[in-house]
Amino acid sequence: MTDTPFLLREKDRGVVTLTLNRPQSRNSLSLGMLRALRAALIEVAEDAEARVAIIAGAGPAFCGGHDLKELRASGYDPAYVKTLFAECAEVMQAIVRLPQPVIARVHGVATAAGAQLVASADMAFAAEGACFATPGANIGLFCSTPMVALSRNVAPKHAMQMLLSGDLIDAATALSFGLINEIAPVGELDRRTFDFALKLAAKSPLTVALGKQAFYRQAEMKLAEAYEYASTVMAKNLQAEDAKEGIDAFLSRRPPVWRGR
Repeated sequence: MTDTPFLLREKDRGVVTLTLNRPQSRNSLSLGMLRALRAALIEVAEDAEARVAIIAGAGPAFCGGHDLKELRASGYDPAYVKTLFAECAEVMQAIVRLPQPVIARVHGVATAAGAQLVASADMAFAAEGACFATPGANIGLFCSTPMVALSRNVAPKHAMQMLLSGDLIDAATALSFGLINEIAPVGELDRRTFDFALKLAAKSPLTVALGKQAFYRQAEMKLAEAYEYASTVMAKNLQAEDAKEGIDAFLSRRPPVWRGR
């Protein structure tokens, strides 16, 4: 076990797939897993060839949340608990800060911090049999940190339904809640997620990075401030070589050649 990597990393045509690799524990977000994931996200951010990141899970589940056995074994030591949740918060924020789009590829269950991981991703594709829950209230530990990402992705009443009931919801319900983007048959999930990632990878990396950053920043602003900020971003974007190339290519009816600047 000590020689088994927490994460498997694969890159194909600009798409980096990070696979949580603890199937025997439903890919739980232990301290080691969180640190491995954060390190991998830093590598992706610095990789000039990486255009899109996919987060997936090995085995029968996507992610079952925090490692409760590890928590109990720690004796609920305050220092350990503080470190664990700080690492988890850093991972979720690293996903949002990543210049590249992040897609969660979900099969099996995504519960508690696993659902938080799905909500933190920019997009999520799920298999037909996938299910989601924030069940902390059922064991006396409210899903307070998953709540942060969940409440920013689904309507307040849907978020409260998940957080207070702790019930599993199926993929169709998750789609109606806005937690995921698309449902695919189990045998097609990998291909459909990858094909969509390739579509994003074909776009200007500079434009995508600017747009992703602007999306999250403006969401925290008041309306007038958001428009002022977005106008500044568009004016800056228009000075980029890729914007000028894209407009020229569109008007000339030819494919653009992106330079990432």
